[in-house]
Amino acid sequence: MNTATYTVKGMTCGHCVSSVKEEVGGVAGVTNVEVDLATGLLTVGSDGPVDAARIAAAVDEAGYEVVNQ
Repeated sequence: MNTATYTVKGMTCGHCVSSVKEEVGGVAGVTNVEVDLATGLLTVGSDGPVDAARIAAAVDEAGYEVVNQ
């Protein structure tokens, strides 16, 4: 299993966390999504490598921004 961590900017509440989890969870190959609202950390688990650009696009679709890749 692969794990990647990203920092997400703009989340302020539980709904923000849910939106990010839903969008990132829909990316092909993603098996687990953890979001820490306090730190802005997004941890993505997958069966194989997942392109960081696809994760960033999913976060953008949720209305937020990945500040590191």
